[in-house]
Amino acid sequence: MSPTLNTQPVTAETGSAPLAGIKVIEICSTIAGPACGRLLADFGADVIKIEPPQGDPVRQMGSHVGDISLYAASILRNKRSIVIDLKSEQGRELALALIARADIVLENNRPGVLERLGLGYEQVAVKHPGVIYVRISGYGQDGPYSQRPGYGAICEAVGGVRHMTGDPDRPPARVALATTDYLTSVYAAFGALGALRSRDRTGKGQVVDVALYETAFTQLEPLVPAYQKLNKVPMRVGPNLPSMAPNSLYPTRDANYLLIAANSNATFERLLKLMNRLELLQDPRFCSIRARGEKPNMLALDAIISDWTRQYDAVELEQMIIDVEVPVSRVYTVADIFDDPHYRARSMIAHVAHPQLESVAQIGVVPRLSATPGIIRFTGPDLGADTISVLRDELGLQDEAIDNMLSAGVVREGASTRRRGHKQ
Repeated sequence: MSPTLNTQPVTAETGSAPLAGIKVIEICSTIAGPACGRLLADFGADVIKIEPPQGDPVRQMGSHVGDISLYAASILRNKRSIVIDLKSEQGRELALALIARADIVLENNRPGVLERLGLGYEQVAVKHPGVIYVRISGYGQDGPYSQRPGYGAICEAVGGVRHMTGDPDRPPARVALATTDYLTSVYAAFGALGALRSRDRTGKGQVVDVALYETAFTQLEPLVPAYQKLNKVPMRVGPNLPSMAPNSLYPTRDANYLLIAANSNATFERLLKLMNRLELLQDPRFCSIRARGEKPNMLALDAIISDWTRQYDAVELEQMIIDVEVPVSRVYTVADIFDDPHYRARSMIAHVAHPQLESVAQIGVVPRLSATPGIIRFTGPDLGADTISVLRDELGLQDEAIDNMLSAGVVREGASTRRRGHKQ
């Protein structure tokens, strides 16, 4: 099946996006900050990404086609890239001039870095009281750990998530995805929108302080009161959902697995009817949600269901269970996702035009707004692709001044936009 290219240019339709008219200056690297900027940009914000001369490290991550980062093509989409050397005084002046025109500054540096550059919130808000700073860090802007470097994986350990991940007889495992970074990006975007709503009423901006470890910690919501009142420290339970059964992976005849989640009493009864095991409803170990959630009962029930699922191939059994309205799924690979009709129907794989690669598949826009949906306007730009246009259009600089800054290394233009006669 040939891809349907999303080649929609910036048009009047883009102006109907919910964040149209909001200008964001992104001073971020790697995952959580750029992912938040991508969320804001998908919904119409004009995100200008300030990158150092060597570029955001995310451009070196993930898979590449030649020198082209496929990850950067997605996480930097809908943004403009300008290269500014913030170590130079003139570069800091340029950044300050851009911030002075912005609604939001999005940054994920270690606390204090922007202050040392003269770009901190308190320094900027004196003249620009409406500015909102969304500050993402490992441990927050204050507290005894605030100066520690923190990546998402490290903060999962501090936040208690890593302790809960994996099988009980093995060391804590990790999910090979930046889950905490992406969850943090959503919290950060939510905070930004809340701060914008507050500014609508008061005219004043504020700081949105988002910590990776706190994002991870929020997933322990049911465990916090249980520890306080019952001194419970739960352990890893592998594929099971703690205190809930049946909700696990079950083997099939063709060496695959199905994840079956018959959490409620009604759903559990439908599953037992399909299994021809309705007598289990009378078993005191399985007669209620609470009873099924006790560990010995959970293990016994999983064994019964596994004996049944081993009699069928995965695809056949999946459809049988779907037909009786019990939540179930095979464990998808990314190849399965590309073949799946539901992903296709909801445009969750967008084929975005790319100047060198024709098109690049990217995740679609989430969430879906019925009246003012987000849109993918263009793929992630090359490093510094918009340096010249931003300096001209946003700051009104003339060519001579721009040439002088290019020659001095204060700014850098992208290779694909490099003007004839200028040498870097």
